[in-house]
Amino acid sequence: MVKTGAREESFSFNRDVVAYINSAAERGVYDIRGMGAKRYLPTFDDLVFLTASMSRYPLEGYREKCETKTVLGTRSAKKPVELDTPITIAGMSFGALSAHAKESIGRAATAAGTSTTTGDGGMTLEERASSKTLVYQCLPSRYGFNPDDLRKADAIEVVIGQGAKPGGGGMLLGQKVSARVADMRTLPEGIDQRSACRHPDWTGPDDLAIKIHELRELTDWQVPIYVKIGASRVLNDVKLAVKSGADVVVLDGMQGGTAATQQVFIEHAGIPTLPALRQAVEALDEMDMIGTVQLVISGGIRTGSDVAKALAMGADAVALGQGVLIALGCNSACYTDVQGSEVDVTPDYEKLGTAPGYCHHCQSGQCPVGITTQDDELERRLVVEEGARRLGNYLSVLTLELVTLARACGKSKVHNLEREDLVALTVEAAAMAKRPLAGTDWIPGT
Repeated sequence: MVKTGAREESFSFNRDVVAYINSAAERGVYDIRGMGAKRYLPTFDDLVFLTASMSRYPLEGYREKCETKTVLGTRSAKKPVELDTPITIAGMSFGALSAHAKESIGRAATAAGTSTTTGDGGMTLEERASSKTLVYQCLPSRYGFNPDDLRKADAIEVVIGQGAKPGGGGMLLGQKVSARVADMRTLPEGIDQRSACRHPDWTGPDDLAIKIHELRELTDWQVPIYVKIGASRVLNDVKLAVKSGADVVVLDGMQGGTAATQQVFIEHAGIPTLPALRQAVEALDEMDMIGTVQLVISGGIRTGSDVAKALAMGADAVALGQGVLIALGCNSACYTDVQGSEVDVTPDYEKLGTAPGYCHHCQSGQCPVGITTQDDELERRLVVEEGARRLGNYLSVLTLELVTLARACGKSKVHNLEREDLVALTVEAAAMAKRPLAGTDWIPGT
């Protein structure tokens, strides 16, 4: 029991739980929202690096190079994806995001020498034109799926699940189904779109293997095939994805965001990114596939230190979603117009019942800064050039931080970071990551 003055509040039935019950009782519907989990979850902050001193020799930052080149899809593709940095952009659809947001992302990714991903609903002309390296998603819905666009892609990502809603389908509420979105997805304008939670033409890994082979034939075996899964039953799911023929496994932890889904999914389904990554690496190791099948981790990656720790744990690359939106201006109190002036939009957040820094109303289509909307007036608030500049700066900083930590650990390549470079600060993180508690050689459970 938590004492509040002369009153005592129940821990299990506290004011937030009481408010939830009252809302459910009054409205009879569950809550739908965007972004990711708000509850406390273990993160990469619970790990720290053992950098060089006497027993290791650090690299001089201004004189000795540290390579960031990353290659994905070496298993079967004739043309693997080659990137200048292991930091990629996760799938976020046109529909969930505005066309201006998608173009900004493409321009920034191209400038950074990395890839971006289409998301549900197909490929836009602006996205393909602005993105040097574009990954085309094949989702259960097949909305906007076009074989001609698929052949224009540099990689294909077969989406099985997403970290924010593993086991659940996609969702795009009617207020974001504009005429253009409806035309691309062959849907009625203004009507809620709910995607299937599983692919219509296969029910297991043997069928997936057939589907992957079909996609390879369609693209003349040129481009890599990724398989994306939400972090749930990770050990077996990764093994089945590899068995099905995936060149790259993309694993999305429960910190991953979404444009819209049931809040009960966001907060109560899947497992955090930290233990999911460890299990995925163990699965690849047991199959002797490390280095043959690449692993991309996503779900709550925010900083250069997160990227470095993910690579040290065994990932080959990371994918960013929520961090990208924030870099574009998500949750900012103002936007920069075409004249370069800052315009306050706090009143627009108030109309949504929220405030800058707290907004998760991506599903509403009323994004005050023009990122998650299909409203023409709101979309114009995101100036493509300014969005690309901000996101490009963010990607640059993350790469610089990654390289700084790698050099401090004595690595001439960021992909030489290893698990031995990490220790845990909490018992929880030590158990999940299977790294020793700092100052000890103890790994809980071993």
